[in-house]
Amino acid sequence: MSSGHALLSASASHRWLNCPPSARLGEQFPDETSDFAAEGTDAHELCEYKLKKALGIKTRNPAKKLKFYCEEMEACADGYAAYITELVETAKLTCSDPVVLIEQRLDFSAYVPDGFGTGDCVIVTDGTLHVIDYKHGQGVLVEAGGNPQMMLYALGALELFNDIYDIEMVAMTIYQPRRDNVSTSVVTKESLLEWAEETLKPTALVAFAGDGEFRCGDWCRFCRAKFECRARAAANLALAAYDFQEPPLLADSEIAAILTQLDDLTSWATDIKEYAYQQALAGKQWPGFKLVEGRSVRRYTNDTAVAETVAGAGFDPFEHKLLGITAMEKTLGKPKFASLLAGLVEKPAGKPTLVPASDKRPEINNASNEFMEVN
Repeated sequence: MSSGHALLSASASHRWLNCPPSARLGEQFPDETSDFAAEGTDAHELCEYKLKKALGIKTRNPAKKLKFYCEEMEACADGYAAYITELVETAKLTCSDPVVLIEQRLDFSAYVPDGFGTGDCVIVTDGTLHVIDYKHGQGVLVEAGGNPQMMLYALGALELFNDIYDIEMVAMTIYQPRRDNVSTSVVTKESLLEWAEETLKPTALVAFAGDGEFRCGDWCRFCRAKFECRARAAANLALAAYDFQEPPLLADSEIAAILTQLDDLTSWATDIKEYAYQQALAGKQWPGFKLVEGRSVRRYTNDTAVAETVAGAGFDPFEHKLLGITAMEKTLGKPKFASLLAGLVEKPAGKPTLVPASDKRPEINNASNEFMEVN
């Protein structure tokens, strides 16, 4: 695994390409990690082992030292290795000696100052360059199309192999098993290089210098400066211009404009509240606020002793209920679950959700829409 972090990293490119000065601003704040990030690191290490083993490369199983190792992670890594192996076998049909790179350091500093990253897997053939990135998270669906992180990795791979192989197309794939998501975007090499010269390079130079305009959006989510960013505060507080009027008094265009900002506003408010709370725990005094003891819930001090005591008194200390679908599938295993419970599991239609028009899910027809279509 590669160590070190670039100021303009590939993983943060969605943010600094949209908000160039955020890169330098974030340097003032500590780079804090999370259990989700640590779990992702463990998953990547297991994927690396599984893939090397599948390709006949000598390696050592890291499972015992992984803090977040579990059966689900094992299954995800197996699926990833199988997917890459199939890609390699397919590549061999048109190229006798495809190159497979695993956890490869990729340098794209020709376009981004000091720019580098680590590609989970790169497959190089005469006609097509494949770049695959494993995503263990399940909170946010990640698409390959227009994904700047993948495009930067592809540029780094081209720097290594463009003069050796006759590459015409670049295929970028996100493998996200916990969302059942395998997203692939295929572009021409020329279009990728054109984007690099016309969009990436000039924006990266501005970001590296700490210049440019602050812009707020979904890319603020992982910004280190998100708690104290004045531009983010101003953008979200702009909703106050509506003076909190009752929804029926707002024009349709005003409500639509508010809807586009609500997710960012909610996220910003949550971030501010958490930041203030953590600072208060550290001793900071906020004018008009104080720390108090929250509601407490009773709990057993020793579960085993409670169970033994209650059972000894002639009572059953446990509640018995049917396992949930996820727990049942994990207990039986997917093949046995499918064969035993075929016809006994259904997936009802989800509750209608209002989302931006750019969402890829098909639009549903409610009763009002159907009536309008008939008329």
